[in-house]
Amino acid sequence: MNEARAVARALDALRHGWAIRVHGDGGALDLLPAETGFAQPGLYAARLLISAARAATLKLANQRDAAVPEAPVIIHGAEPFSLNTARALADPARDLANPLRGPFRAEAIEAREAAVAAMEMARLAGILPAFLLSSGAEIAAEVSASDLAGFKDPLNLTIQARARLPVDACEEAQIVAFRARDDLREHVALVIGEQRGDRAPLVRLHSECLTGDILGSLKCDCGPQLDAALRAMAAEARDNEGWGVLLYLRQEGRGIGLINKLRAYELQDQGFDTVDANERLGLPSEARDFPVAARMLELLGVERVRLMTNNPAKVAALQAVGVDVIERVAHQLPANPHNARYLATKRDRTGHILK
Repeated sequence: MNEARAVARALDALRHGWAIRVHGDGGALDLLPAETGFAQPGLYAARLLISAARAATLKLANQRDAAVPEAPVIIHGAEPFSLNTARALADPARDLANPLRGPFRAEAIEAREAAVAAMEMARLAGILPAFLLSSGAEIAAEVSASDLAGFKDPLNLTIQARARLPVDACEEAQIVAFRARDDLREHVALVIGEQRGDRAPLVRLHSECLTGDILGSLKCDCGPQLDAALRAMAAEARDNEGWGVLLYLRQEGRGIGLINKLRAYELQDQGFDTVDANERLGLPSEARDFPVAARMLELLGVERVRLMTNNPAKVAALQAVGVDVIERVAHQLPANPHNARYLATKRDRTGHILK
C-alpha cells in the first residue's frame, strides 16, 4: 500500500507542477515537469530529460535508438533551459511556431531505471514526457521505480458499487464500478442481460474516448463502436439467451490521456498518422492496461469470453494475462471521410483486421 501511495503522491505533484525525486538502481533524479512546472526566481537547468522520439527530432538519436519512443534521453543545451524553453522543446505540436535552437548534445544516463520510471509516470499523469534536471526546485514527493510496479498491480482493483441501470440498448442491465487504491481512475463494467456462469459472454473492451463517445467526433470510430457493441450484446441477450459485458476502461487515448491525445490530433493535422503522432510526442502508440481488464473479468466471475474486436493483438494481450478468449467476434463499422486514414493506419500499422 505504501508503494501505491508514493506513486499517487508523485503523480499528484507532477499534475500540479511540483518537482519529484525518483530513485532507482544507479541513483536518483530530481525532476521538475516541463509542462506543468511553475516559474520560480532563477529557475534554470543545464539538462533536460526527454524522450528518444524527441531526441531523434533533435538529431541526437537515430531511428534505431528511437524504436522505443518513450525511452529516456538526457540532453545538455548550449544555454541553460528555462521552463519556457523546455516547454517549447518538449511539445512537437509547437515545432512549426518555435524553431528548435541548439546545439544540443546527449549525455549518458547513470540513473537509467529512475529515468525510465519518470517517463512512465509522465504518461500516467497525462503530461508531456519532459523534465528539467537538477533544477534546485523544492521536492514535493519521492518515489522509486519499484513503487511504480506495485502501483500498477491489477490486484489492487476491487469492486466498489453495483446498481441496476436500464440503458437504451437493453433495460436489463447492471453497472459495476471498480477502483484501485490511490488511483483516481474508476473503471466500470456494464453487464447486459442475465449473467450466466455456464455461457461465455460477448465482451467488448472499450477505452474511454471523450471526443468520440460523448461529443460525436468523426475522427475515430469509438462512439459508433460503443453503440454497436451494446446493441449486439442486447440482441445476444434477447434472441439467444446469452449475455454481454462492456468493460469501459478509463484509459483515454489508448492510455496517453486526453490532453496528449488532442496534441496528437494537432500533429495529425500537420500530416502525421496516429502512430507517428504519438511517437513524436514521446509516447507509446499502445499504452492500455490489459491486466486491469483481466482483473475486472475475474471479479465478475467471467472465465471465458467471446471478444468483440478487430485487433488480434488485443486477443493476444488478454490471453497473455490469463483470459480464455474462445472466439474473436468481428466488430467493424463503415469509414467516413474524417476517419478513413485513421482506420487505414490501424490496418496497416497496428494489425487490425478491417474486413
